[in-house]
Amino acid sequence: MNHILEDLIRLLDLERLEDNLFRGASRDLGGKSVFGGQVAGQALAAAARTVEDRQPHSMHGYFLRAGDMTAPIVYEVDRVRDGRHFSARRVQAIQFGRPIFTMIASFQQPEGGLEHQLPMPEVPPPEALQDQRELRRQWLARYRQPLPDRLRAAFLRELAIEFRPVQPWNPLAPEAGPPRQQIWMRAAGRLPDDPLLHRCVMAYASDFSLLSTALIPHAKSFLHPDMMVASIDHGLWFHQYGRADDWLLYAMDSPGAQGARGFSRGLIYSRDGRLLASVAQENLMRQVAGVSVGA
Repeated sequence: MNHILEDLIRLLDLERLEDNLFRGASRDLGGKSVFGGQVAGQALAAAARTVEDRQPHSMHGYFLRAGDMTAPIVYEVDRVRDGRHFSARRVQAIQFGRPIFTMIASFQQPEGGLEHQLPMPEVPPPEALQDQRELRRQWLARYRQPLPDRLRAAFLRELAIEFRPVQPWNPLAPEAGPPRQQIWMRAAGRLPDDPLLHRCVMAYASDFSLLSTALIPHAKSFLHPDMMVASIDHGLWFHQYGRADDWLLYAMDSPGAQGARGFSRGLIYSRDGRLLASVAQENLMRQVAGVSVGA
């Protein structure tokens, strides 16, 4: 297990301040604000601390303000309802007295029922693909434009999640293509046998690459100075349990973009083809006028 993953596990182990009040730290992943997946994962962990004998099956959150990476985040949980089979929780993530993220999550007691799923796409196995970090080193070595030190460090930063893209896409030199991506991913080390932790890590990982999927047909990336990009909302549905430290296939597409907003969705499969989760996200992808763009 790398030290970044160890740190993520600590981030998800929130400090309990009161019965419905929790506090979590933040980390700098090289962006301008707190990574949305971190806030979503911590909010889910906070909600789960108020539920017994039920696992989360869905969550939907809105990113309201940029989070400050240097300050802790307080999570306030509202116990909306506890029914016979389902529990609902509303969570506010707060910094400096203002909400930066709001989420509602639903939890369910285990039960059986009718089942079906879309089959997993046929793709090469992760062992046949290059690690994304190594690909980024190669792309950066061929890049002939100056890259600010902060962006360079963020681009090559070690993460808590390993990624192996099926269709490598270079954000330093983006080319227009179909709005879809398929990426193998897993936690960068063995996780404890805690089903909730695996769902929280999956929630964290699900915020990677969705935004870029909507940018691909426009030959744009988050590194372009003329682009203002951010997650607006994030929806996640857990269909069945799977380990986040085993290889998972994240199959994403973007059905459309309008009004400076891109919409992306994803399906997360276990290596043996079980559909574990579905994801949907809308993001801001505003083009800023009057900014010159390098090669």
